[in-house]
Amino acid sequence: MTKEERLDLIKKIENKRSSKVIAYILGDREGYPSGAVPNLATQIGYDAIRPFHTHLEELSKQGEIPKIDLFLYSRGGRTTVAPRIVHLIREYSEKFSVLAPYRAHSAATLICLGADEIVMGKLAELSPVDPTTANVFNPIDPMNPAGRWPISVEDVTAYLSLAKEKAGLDTEESTKDVFKALSDKVHPVALGNVHRVYNLIRLIVPQLLSLHMDITKSDEERKIEDIVKILTEKLFTHDYLISRDEAEKDIGLKVVRPSPDLDDLMWKLYTQYESDLKLLQPFNPANLLGSQMQTTFSEETGYIESLAQTDAFVQEGDIFPPPTLQQIQNIMAVLPPQLIAQMLPQLLPQMVMLAQQLSLFPPSVKFKSQRWITL
Repeated sequence: MTKEERLDLIKKIENKRSSKVIAYILGDREGYPSGAVPNLATQIGYDAIRPFHTHLEELSKQGEIPKIDLFLYSRGGRTTVAPRIVHLIREYSEKFSVLAPYRAHSAATLICLGADEIVMGKLAELSPVDPTTANVFNPIDPMNPAGRWPISVEDVTAYLSLAKEKAGLDTEESTKDVFKALSDKVHPVALGNVHRVYNLIRLIVPQLLSLHMDITKSDEERKIEDIVKILTEKLFTHDYLISRDEAEKDIGLKVVRPSPDLDDLMWKLYTQYESDLKLLQPFNPANLLGSQMQTTFSEETGYIESLAQTDAFVQEGDIFPPPTLQQIQNIMAVLPPQLIAQMLPQLLPQMVMLAQQLSLFPPSVKFKSQRWITL
C-alpha cells in the first residue's frame, strides 16, 4: 500500500501548489559494517534523464503544465547532469520549483540553483557545490586498490593557497617547487582535469542562476558572482550544511518557507520514501546470507515518481560467504610486494576493527544489475 500512500500525498501537494509534482528520491542507505560492505546508495546520474523525459511527456498529455515542482532528496552525484535535468524540466513548464524536505546536497544543490524558488522545510539543507574529480590518472585508493582516489578540486587550490599565503612561498622558484611536489604525488593529467572541473563549476552555477536572474543588470551580476564564490570556495568544506536561513539571508538564494500544512505534507511524503527505501536500515549482507552458501538480493534504492507512473532504481546481486584464510593468503601471494607495503598501514586497523566487531570477515557482494525500471 505504500505506493498508493505516496501518490495520495503527491496529489495533495499538487492541489495545494496548483502544480505537477515529480519526486526524485535517491537513497543513501549505508552498508554494515561500514567500509567493509558496499552502500546501497544512488546518485544523480545520466541514467535518470530518460525516465524524467517519460514522466514529463505523460504529464504533458494531460494539458499545459503551468508549474512543475521537483520533490528532491539526494546527497549528490554527477555535476553535469544537474543542468541537464533543469533544462529538461523547463522544456515543459516556464515555472519550476524545488521542494526540499531534507537533504539536497552537492549536485542536488545545483538543481536547486536552476529553480525559480526553493521551497525549504525546517530540516532542509543544501551544501557547497565544489566538485571532486576521478579518472584513471588519479592516485590509487589505498583502501580499494582497484579504484582511484577522488580529488577535491578545492583541496588542490587550498594546497597552493596554503603554500603562498601561510608558508610565504610566493617567489617564482618556491612556487615551482610547491607545484612539483604536488605533481610528483598526483599525475599531471589528473591535475589538468582538476583545473577543467574548477572552471566547469564556475560556468555551470552562473548559467543555472541566469535562468531566473537577469545577468545583464549589474546588481544581479554581482549577486551571482557572490553566490558562486560562497558555494564553491568560502564555505571551505564540501560537508558544510546550509540551512534555509543561511541559504536565504547569507547566500541570497530564492528560498520560500512552506506553509505549516505544506511543510507537514512534504515531511510526511519524505518519511514515506525513507521507510520504503529502508534508509534507516543498514544493508547487512550477513543477515541476508545466514547459513546459506549463496543468496541473492534485489533492493529498490531510488524513485522517480509522479501521478503518471513510478520508476524505481533497483540494485540486484549475489552474496557469498566471506573468504577463507587460505583464499586470502592466495590473493596476497600474487600481489606485488610494493602494493602490499602500501596497503598494510591502512588495511591493518580496518582488519583489527572488523575482527573485534565480527570475529570474521564480512560476506562478499557482487552486483549483477543497477537500473531504473517502471513499476
